[in-house]
Amino acid sequence: MPPVFVVYERAGIKWLSGAVAENVHTTPFRSLPIVIHSEPPAFAPAEPSLARRIFSFPAALVTLVAASVFALARKGLADPDIWWHLRNAQQLLRASQWPRVDAYSYTVFGNAWINPEWLGELPYYFVWRAFGLLGIKLLSILILELIFGGVLYLCWRKSGNIKAAAVACYLAILLGSVSFGPRTLLFGYIYLLALLFLLEDFRARGGMRLWLVPALFCAWINTHGSWAFGLIVLAIFISGGLVEGTWGRVEATRWSSAQLRRLGGCLAASIAALFANPYGYRLVLYPLDMAFRQKLNIAHVAEWSSVDFHDARGKIALLFLVTLLLAALFGRGRWQLYEMGLALLGVYAGLTYVRFLFLTGILAAPLIADFLAFLPRYRPEIDRPEWNALMIAAAFAFMAWTFPTGQQLRQSVDREYPSEILPRLSSLTVSDHVLNYYLWGGYLGWRDPQFRDFIDSRVDVFEYAGVLKDYLDLLTPKDPFPILDKYQIRYVLFPPDEALTYVLQHDARWKVVFSGQVSILFERVDKPAGYARSAVCNAPSCAAMLPPSAADERSATSP
Repeated sequence: MPPVFVVYERAGIKWLSGAVAENVHTTPFRSLPIVIHSEPPAFAPAEPSLARRIFSFPAALVTLVAASVFALARKGLADPDIWWHLRNAQQLLRASQWPRVDAYSYTVFGNAWINPEWLGELPYYFVWRAFGLLGIKLLSILILELIFGGVLYLCWRKSGNIKAAAVACYLAILLGSVSFGPRTLLFGYIYLLALLFLLEDFRARGGMRLWLVPALFCAWINTHGSWAFGLIVLAIFISGGLVEGTWGRVEATRWSSAQLRRLGGCLAASIAALFANPYGYRLVLYPLDMAFRQKLNIAHVAEWSSVDFHDARGKIALLFLVTLLLAALFGRGRWQLYEMGLALLGVYAGLTYVRFLFLTGILAAPLIADFLAFLPRYRPEIDRPEWNALMIAAAFAFMAWTFPTGQQLRQSVDREYPSEILPRLSSLTVSDHVLNYYLWGGYLGWRDPQFRDFIDSRVDVFEYAGVLKDYLDLLTPKDPFPILDKYQIRYVLFPPDEALTYVLQHDARWKVVFSGQVSILFERVDKPAGYARSAVCNAPSCAAMLPPSAADERSATSP
């Protein structure tokens, strides 16, 4: 009779005859009988000290992932929406009521408008009040770190291999960089991760935490329109347990009657929770409104374009897709049916609109980590805490040394937005209609609340009124003057390299009154036909959102 080898196991580490084995099935003794005990004998390694845990290789990997997120997110405040987000939050706290009409422009002043992201705007405003632009940057980085920490955890839970999880998370980070910045959308991804954790907890333990999901949707709909993806994710999760079977590497287990009742109740309660918002059914229908009414928005705004495989982001997306395909063809792990459904949702959304490549990374990265589980696993017995400590220290030193200062952030804003023109604009009246560049509208209104823009990045209200179409026509001007006359434009504020700028520079009816590095301001030599003061909105929402005085507001909104 051959000898019996005893294997002792604790915390995933197996000891065989005094030597540590990664996997019992790969030892040269696999043909011999093996007895597994849950406790190690006296010769087994002692529990690692606190210092060894803090400076372990997994801790170093987590730190390097965090440093990589920081490196991609640390520069600038590039998102043009942040300015009117700050203004919305400021007016909400001052007036104690939600806006229902536009009060920022002269082109759609008084038109119906709802703010679907009011809850996500408040944190940015609070940190701006406390720390200025530095607070906004710090909050956006912390949110991104939290998101990709969650992605890393999902990848580790799926693969059981921290190295595979880190590689998959890096791919997700590269995809997600399309939405790095101070965006309310980031809160939507935090809600999505929370939803995935709650659903996984229900699948593994059947716990009562499932009833946190309706509360999650209540907060989500008031924060960002991405709640619609959350509802789709919940539906896919439930649908994945309506059948049972195995199809190649994909498998599904049918829900029990009790589980199905609880999931159905959770779905119904989540849908009901969506109506707990200040705009009622209109906010619930807003994602459909965007999909079917905002055609120009989706067709012309860059982040709504499809993936271009010729640029760097497209090549990263292609690498991600090829890895996912290899995982489907050659991976050894089992996929749950709902996991495949979530991955397909992410791939479809990301390829259709680059803005959702972030979503692709969140939903598909765990499957890629599972495929990469063949990478050598972490072996505590050969860990080198001193080298790990050096890597951790270097990562923290890099983040501390390169974190932008308030002055650097202000300089980056000045390079992107026409702060140089603000003294000149402050002398204009409401009736002096200014055609502003699309990306600058929110910034100009935030810095000078008396200024009313032609257009800003709240695209929906401008598309409904036809203003967005007219603006797009001005960008490729064959004959811009009928549109300029239509809106009684007296000033044009545009970047130097735009086609409209060139046309006005060569037209005798317009003169340059200011020229800077970022912007050029044109003034019409003769007043436009029908020139008159702007119409006044008498709606209560307009009155509540108007500033008490220009001097007070300009002081309050200075970055």
